[in-house]
Amino acid sequence: MTDIDGKTLAPLPADDLVTLTHIVYGLHAFSALTGLTSAAFIVTAFLTGWPSIIAVIINYVKRDAVRGTFLDSHFSWQIRTFWWALGWFVVAWLMIVTVIGALLGVPLMLLVGIWVLYRIIRGWVALSGRKAMPVPD
Repeated sequence: MTDIDGKTLAPLPADDLVTLTHIVYGLHAFSALTGLTSAAFIVTAFLTGWPSIIAVIINYVKRDAVRGTFLDSHFSWQIRTFWWALGWFVVAWLMIVTVIGALLGVPLMLLVGIWVLYRIIRGWVALSGRKAMPVPD
């Protein structure tokens, strides 16, 4: 029988799924932080690092298992972070390959990297407090 959260009346996820969500945040964080310790941008390391790619695959594979729990919002948060970062990375990269756009593309890539770190930190803190993330329907 599934336990129910007394406040939200939503089903509580299994402890192993909460642990898995912590691991996924850790994989994303590891990829992003390698961008701080190398010549790569944070966003480049986040998008191309094996840990992040594995994390997104886990998000998609385990999404049905967390459906209806507060973890569902975390999985959506992580997936959206990855795809939005990829979209903005492509825009920044296209700017960089032009002469004039390079002046805007590099700062945009840096801003996207900071945004990725913010999303990882905000999500992980909320997960630690067992709170859902605000995601659009």
